[in-house]
Amino acid sequence: MVAVTAYRADDERYQRIEYRRAGRSGLVLPALSLGLWQKFGADYPSDRQREIVLHAFDLGITHFDNANRYGPPFRAAETFFGQVLRTDLAPYRDELILTTKAGNPIGPSPYLQGGSRKSLLTSLDHSLRDLGTDYVDIFYHHRADPSTPLEETVGALVTAIQQGKALYVGVSNYPTDRAHEAAELLRAAGVPLLVHQPRYSIFDRTPETSGLLELAATDGFGLVAYSPLAQGLLTDKYLDGNIPADARAAASAFLKPDQINDVYRERATALNKLAGERGQSLAQLALQWVLRRPEITTALIGASSTAQLDHNVAALAFPPLTDEDLAEIDRHGIHGTAQRT
Repeated sequence: MVAVTAYRADDERYQRIEYRRAGRSGLVLPALSLGLWQKFGADYPSDRQREIVLHAFDLGITHFDNANRYGPPFRAAETFFGQVLRTDLAPYRDELILTTKAGNPIGPSPYLQGGSRKSLLTSLDHSLRDLGTDYVDIFYHHRADPSTPLEETVGALVTAIQQGKALYVGVSNYPTDRAHEAAELLRAAGVPLLVHQPRYSIFDRTPETSGLLELAATDGFGLVAYSPLAQGLLTDKYLDGNIPADARAAASAFLKPDQINDVYRERATALNKLAGERGQSLAQLALQWVLRRPEITTALIGASSTAQLDHNVAALAFPPLTDEDLAEIDRHGIHGTAQRT
């Protein structure tokens, strides 16, 4: 039997963060959302994870982004969140936006990856069991699968809605043309595409150069930006050339020490200087920059402490970036900086 705690959410939580509409839908999301991609697996203390999740909700962060891949091991982040939902957040389920994704490989079986009906709908059932909820608010196809007809993938997303297992659907990491095709197919089925989740940061301008920002406005879906801090490169963590033992670059498959090079440090230092002149940190500047675009509904942030959450949410309180600020960011925030070759 799972023990229920005495947690009570902060009464002022909805006065602490901005909410933004997801495209042309009726749904609003907090400007910053908590992603469980990293540091929410079995390799991280569950009591600290719980503290972070509950503090996020106290700050007005209602949107928690998950996936069947998140761990380690795979599905561990969903299992963890299911425990917190049962012990702490169950009274607030109607106030939460819970997501999951399927389609990225989580095993060698052909049924544990891709965009087939079997892969997506079986994974969704497993995720609902792990989360301990009857439905998720948003169900994503995690990555485009050229080997599966898009009509089949879209049909699976529609089925999830029809079965009451998801309220909205989204796609993630889709090329712009395929996202448009998915949006058209979904619209024809009466299930609009709510959101697309791309990587977007000062050092990764792909949504700008690919036309995705314009497509979001045209097709009416919101954008959920992930890696807005470029895996920690848009913080002051690596500016002195050292890599702290607990830093992502020391132990992550997504950021390697060779990315912390002189060119990166020169550009990040210049951006850090601009942030300091504005009275904020580089991370806060980077979050403001991503959120400057109206097409961006929310930016996903991770957290290793409640203090880090507080610091990032404080980015929303700074004055808007000026044209001069944006020009200076463009000088030093060059697409492809520190990307792996």
